[in-house]
Amino acid sequence: MWKSPDAIMNSAKMWAVTGNYGSGKTELSLNLALESVRKEPTALVDLDIVNPYFRSAERETLLTDAGVRVLKPTFAMSTVDIPALPAEILSIFERRERVWLDVGGDDTGATALGRYKPQLDKAGAQMLFVVNARRPLTRDVDSIMDLLERVCARARMPVSALCNNTNLGAQSTIEDVLLGAEIVREVARRAGVAHAFHGVAAHLLGELPEEMRPFAFAVTPYMRPEWF
Repeated sequence: MWKSPDAIMNSAKMWAVTGNYGSGKTELSLNLALESVRKEPTALVDLDIVNPYFRSAERETLLTDAGVRVLKPTFAMSTVDIPALPAEILSIFERRERVWLDVGGDDTGATALGRYKPQLDKAGAQMLFVVNARRPLTRDVDSIMDLLERVCARARMPVSALCNNTNLGAQSTIEDVLLGAEIVREVARRAGVAHAFHGVAAHLLGELPEEMRPFAFAVTPYMRPEWF
C-alpha cells in the first residue's frame, strides 16, 4: 500500500488536504506546494474557515515569493470571525495548474469542500487525509476512523490517500514515525484506502529504515511559532 509521494500526488492535479487539528496538514500543504511549484504552476487555497491559528495564509509571502499562487478567505488574517470565500477561488477550476486545498481540521471544516463538489468532481480532485498519531484525538485506529468517516461525509468525497505525519514537533523521534506507520497501515486496511506515504521531518530522514525511504516526504517546519 505504501507508494512514493510523487506517485500518489501525480495521480491527480488537485488535492484537498484534510486531517485533525495538530495533524500537520497545513505544514504539509505548504511543503507540497513549495515542492510542486519547482516543476509546474501551483496554487494553494486556504479553505480553513474554522481555525484562526496556523493557517497557510500566514505564509503568503513565502509562498508567493516561491511562485505559488495563494487564494484565501476574504477576511483571513483579520479579526473577523467568519471569513467569506471569494469568487476568485473558482479560478482553480479554469487554470492549468496544480492545486492544493488546505481544508479545516475536522468534519465541520470539511463542509467547505462540499460547497464545491460539482467542480471538484469535474476536476478529478482527490482527498489526502493526514494522520498524527501523537495527537490526543487521533491516537488509535478507532478514533482516526471515526474522524475520517465524518470528514468524508461532510466533504462529500472519499479519501484517496493517507499521510502518516506522526510527530511531536521539535521533539519528534524516529519512533514517532514508526508508531504512526503501524497505525496508518491499519487505518488504510479498514478504510479501504490503497495508498499512503510518510511525512517526515527532514532531519529524521536518515534514520528511517531503508525500506521506508522511497515512501517518505521531507517536511520543513514553516509554521513554527515565532517564539520557538
